[in-house]
Amino acid sequence: MSILIYAEHDNNHLKSETHKLVTAATQLGDDIHILVAGSDCAAVAEQAASIAGVKRVMLADSPAYAHQLAENTADLLLDIAEGYTHILAAATTTGKNFMPRVAALLDVVQLSDIIGIESADTFVRPIYAGNAIATVQSSDAVKVITVRASAFDAAQEGNSVSVETLDTVIENTQVTFESDEMTKSDRPELTAADIVISGGRGMQDGEHFAMLERIADQLGAAVGASRAAVDAGFVPNDMQVGQTGKIVAPQLYIAVGISGAIQHLAGMKDSKVIVAINKDPEAPIFQVADYGLVADLFDALPEIESALGS
Repeated sequence: MSILIYAEHDNNHLKSETHKLVTAATQLGDDIHILVAGSDCAAVAEQAASIAGVKRVMLADSPAYAHQLAENTADLLLDIAEGYTHILAAATTTGKNFMPRVAALLDVVQLSDIIGIESADTFVRPIYAGNAIATVQSSDAVKVITVRASAFDAAQEGNSVSVETLDTVIENTQVTFESDEMTKSDRPELTAADIVISGGRGMQDGEHFAMLERIADQLGAAVGASRAAVDAGFVPNDMQVGQTGKIVAPQLYIAVGISGAIQHLAGMKDSKVIVAINKDPEAPIFQVADYGLVADLFDALPEIESALGS
């Protein structure tokens, strides 16, 4: 079996999700190929070539793939799909954008957001916002799969394979890239951070998130939020952690003023250590927390900040 992985990157750096996809792919077979599609991204392909277990790296370097539009990316994957039994991408905004189109063009059923692999045709995935786990089997000749990368460990490096450049450039003229707005921050990216501190409705307003930001700066952490905090307008959408936000699995997750709704738990319950701060001792967040502090966050946070600074 040959497995094709679509590399997650920003045209400059290979993201950790790709290493985790390789770990998932090794459970399917040992003929693992990676496709890097982007613009001026040769350095990304070299990074991909260093991942242990990878047998082949293909580079599609063209302005047509600079923004990884679904139409261009899907057509490229379709062009090289012959011979592959599995096509994998991370269940990120990028993967969720183009992989359904790939599945539709191949006339197969997509297997979404898998968290486990039982065999080459049987996979485990969460359903009902993570309240239940389903085991699904696919009889399609090609398995098109998005992977919840947080469920797998990152593959090691130390490999060295040559990078093959693809000459084919497929550009859909019916769609063009207009613009994007990127959030700039000195803090780690939310989905890649080792430590995440998130606030919920208990923060009361957006100004109080500054308390979390000061602690985050001391810890080298990213700052997240619950859907309730985002819906209330405290913080922007890109900070949302949860089933309809970003899925995170850091080494340490600190939930502050978050009750622990199912939607939020689905996005962070795979964190290695979970700390919850909430004044309600019956809050559902305490059911998944490794450490819980029943306290008013407006008393607890200044004490934590002071302790970290001492």
